[in-house]
Amino acid sequence: MQDQPELQRITTEYVATEDRLRLSGETADGTTVVLWLTQRLMNLLAPQLTGWLERQDAAGGEALQEFAQQAAEASLAPQPPVQASSPETEWCVITVDIGQGPDGVTLILKSDGDARQVSLPMPTHALRQWLAIVRNQYVLGAWPTTAWPAWMDETHALSTVQTSAALH
Repeated sequence: MQDQPELQRITTEYVATEDRLRLSGETADGTTVVLWLTQRLMNLLAPQLTGWLERQDAAGGEALQEFAQQAAEASLAPQPPVQASSPETEWCVITVDIGQGPDGVTLILKSDGDARQVSLPMPTHALRQWLAIVRNQYVLGAWPTTAWPAWMDETHALSTVQTSAALH
């Protein structure tokens, strides 16, 4: 596996004119990248990531998932967005490799032909927060939410957050 830059901070937004999610990311050295995520890709990725969360505490069931998700969403605070006005690179993510560990996942986001790629490590709590943000962007984009588990529907607290507030 080739070495890839690691994103330290991200901003995820639905862009209506593109009908895609824009992930603006920043590496430790301040380099910025813009990645585009399609609905089709996210519909494949969301069940993989929520499934990983479910497997982490399979004995807890749906009620525990709802509680853990609510706690993660409640601790999500607005932060300044990643400003990628002149990104070093920009591309549409074609494939995602998911590295799984006991404390989180690492997404390897790749362009066509794997020519460009970045890694995005997410501990469990951060993964829950990012999934809540993505789920909220689905609602903003009027995308169908059938790819999301019922416990995400039940805990969808972000719908009450002002949509003008940037969450990252």
